[in-house]
Amino acid sequence: MNRLAARVGIAIALILLVIIAGCTPAQLDRPGVTHLTLWHGINPPPNRDVFEQLVTKFNRTHPAIEIESIYVGQADRQLPKILAAIVGDAKPDLLWFGSMLTGQLVDLEAIVPIDTQWQQSTISKDIDPALLGSMQYEQHLWSIPFGTNNVGIFYRPSLFTAAGIAQIPTNWPELIATAKQLTRDTNGDGKPDTYGMLLPLGQGEWTVFTWLPFMWGGGGELKSGATTTIDNPGSIAALQLWQDLIKDGSAILSAPERGYELDNFLAGKVAMQLTGSWTLGQLAGMNFTDYGVMPIPMGTRSATSIGGENLFMMKSNPTHQQAAWEFMEYVLSEDFQTEWAVGTGYLPVNLRARDRAIYRGYVAKTPAIQVFLDQAKDGRPRPIEPGYSHISEHLGRAIESVLLNTTSPKAVLETAQSRLNLSLNRQ
Repeated sequence: MNRLAARVGIAIALILLVIIAGCTPAQLDRPGVTHLTLWHGINPPPNRDVFEQLVTKFNRTHPAIEIESIYVGQADRQLPKILAAIVGDAKPDLLWFGSMLTGQLVDLEAIVPIDTQWQQSTISKDIDPALLGSMQYEQHLWSIPFGTNNVGIFYRPSLFTAAGIAQIPTNWPELIATAKQLTRDTNGDGKPDTYGMLLPLGQGEWTVFTWLPFMWGGGGELKSGATTTIDNPGSIAALQLWQDLIKDGSAILSAPERGYELDNFLAGKVAMQLTGSWTLGQLAGMNFTDYGVMPIPMGTRSATSIGGENLFMMKSNPTHQQAAWEFMEYVLSEDFQTEWAVGTGYLPVNLRARDRAIYRGYVAKTPAIQVFLDQAKDGRPRPIEPGYSHISEHLGRAIESVLLNTTSPKAVLETAQSRLNLSLNRQ
């Protein structure tokens, strides 16, 4: 608890922001029916629709359990509500969030380990073993993978053709050259109408998540044993790359903390944008077809960020926890994972789902998904220790500072490292 005293203090102040109905989940139980609340931040809205349909299916086939799913906003807005709910004893039964929150939730004694359930489950053997790292912390399993994805670059083939580009970039020098060639003034007013790339502006997790593939690709590592190093050579190289793209005018910045929005990409104002496989469902829902996907161009090696959220069982009572595990097994099931993947573009965490004819047919019709499947082998997860929030915070500030100024990435990261060291030492 001491590690998060500051955050908990903020959470108490924000308690009125929590979405509660004035009673605990257990008080919502009806005779013979266990009512569970599930908080999530599933986005874009079409993906939420897919999830609601799957929740309805579960409720219909499990009459003794009622799942109430509640959208509580994107990650940055969720966190204060989650902490406030924990402090105010108004937390949900199930929580959908990135696995990097695991250490904080363990410190707050808000979640329960699922080691026994996992060992006894008949489904656990079908789950991609590469995802175990997102579940494990201090020799226990604390969550299940809800869905997985990774970061790639979506691009507009029509704009590549108009600029005379036949090949997608595979490394950083090619990325710089391609972005420059794609930046064009088509109406002769002396200003570009189309830019090569959109880079995310902001200090939040989205910026960090989409920047980390370049840090890893540049040879950097956040962790070396117990030591956290954000001013590593790979970080400096990755920030220099992003700053160079802005300096030469071939990339523009998103609106603050809105790097996930596709407006400029859809309008043809940018030719390349960092995002993930979940975007495929959004584009399909819009009947938008002028896009392709490329892996993250490599620096010294190939790398991407493993994304996707996990599902946590919050500490409650045995009846609610047993019902929560039944829903968690449903989420891991072949049927759920197939429908979720086909409807949203997430990659199935269940390996049997990936082999199903319906999913293979989806991949055949949506060849872009194969890029994410192939790139998964180069994926890296974010740390799930309690200090990750500090790592992300200081990295986010450094990235934003470098993108908005001409300051040396090395100098900015060295300052960020010093501040991070103070933050981690105070835990």
